[in-house]
Parts: sequence; C-alpha cells; structure tokens
Amino acid sequence: MNTEKLISTIQKIGAKIEEEKAFLTELDNVIGDGDHGINLARGFGEVEKKLDGLKDKEPGDVLKTVGMTLVSTVGGASGPLYGTGFMKMGAALKGKADITVPDFLAGLQSAIEGIMQRGRSTRGEKTMLDAMIPAKEAMEAKWNESQDAKAAFAAGVAAAWEGVEFTKTIAATKGRASYLGERSIGHQDPGATSFTMLLEIAVGEV
Repeated sequence: MNTEKLISTIQKIGAKIEEEKAFLTELDNVIGDGDHGINLARGFGEVEKKLDGLKDKEPGDVLKTVGMTLVSTVGGASGPLYGTGFMKMGAALKGKADITVPDFLAGLQSAIEGIMQRGRSTRGEKTMLDAMIPAKEAMEAKWNESQDAKAAFAAGVAAAWEGVEFTKTIAATKGRASYLGERSIGHQDPGATSFTMLLEIAVGEV
C-alpha cells in the first residue's frame, strides 16, 4: 500500500466512522461516557482536512499526522489511544514507500504496544486490545502459513470480530466501564468494535 492508497483508505475509514457514529455512541452510552462514535467522527473529520496536504509524504508520515490529529481533537480515552496507535504505527513504518504485509504486521504490533502502555492495559480487560491482539496474531499466523495477503487479512478481521464478541463475556476493569463491574458483562466494548470496523475497511483496500 502506497501513500495514495493509504490516503484513500483513511478517507473510507472516516466515512465508515461517520456512518456508524450513532451505533458506536449507543454502545458507549451503556458502559462508557456516551461519546465514542461522536468523538471519533469529529477526529476523522479533522483528519480529512489534512489529507490533501499529505500526498507527497511517505505512508509513515501520513499515519503520524493522523495520530497527532486524533490526539489533539478527540476527547475521552479514544483520542489518546487511537492517536498513540497511529503514531506508533507511523514510526514503525518510517522510510517505507510501500507497506507490505510484514510491514503492516510490524506496525500493528507497535500500535498495540503503544496502546498497552498509554492505557496501562492488556488483553482480557474489555478494551480495544481484545480485538487488536487476536487480529494481529491471526493475520501473522495465516501469513506465515500461506503468504496469502487476502487470506491473512480475512483471518484477522474474523479474529477481531470474535474479540468483540469476547468482550461481551467479561467485566470491564479499565476506564469508565470499570465502574459498572459485573454489570458491564453482556455489552460489547465500543473501542474493540470501532477498531474492527477500521481494520475491515483497511484490509478491504489491499
């Protein structure tokens, strides 16, 4: 994926978030601050304004700008976490003119590590990591087995949605949702859901 394709993908991600913002906010109304979809849509709206000026940049620089924009414009936890993820991925891809599957996987790993550190969280705590980590593991396993990008990405999306379903079965221990304790069981995590939507768009463009 080169810069042109990446910018097109980010535009489609923004459109998807705008389309799903009411649903994502509804999920967040139940266990969070009730602003996840609204905040993300606003952030990607600001990202959209900057994309035309990034056409001559490397993919890593584009991702870094996306991350910095989300950090500065998205409130709540999602801005710092998504922003950190995009910035860490951008740093991992610095100097790459085209993003290969191994590049993407390495970038996603950097994003996961950044989000774990920023959110002081790990897998199994009803966060976006419950979709991110299984997705990365599934993509890596399928890629190593088949060297088939489409098969690898399909496995990643399936694993991410399974992760979303998993978040319904556990109590939240991080963020606003943790205040609900056991009452958060039965509800899917908004961050895991929005990440999976982003991933679905991104891999569909490969």
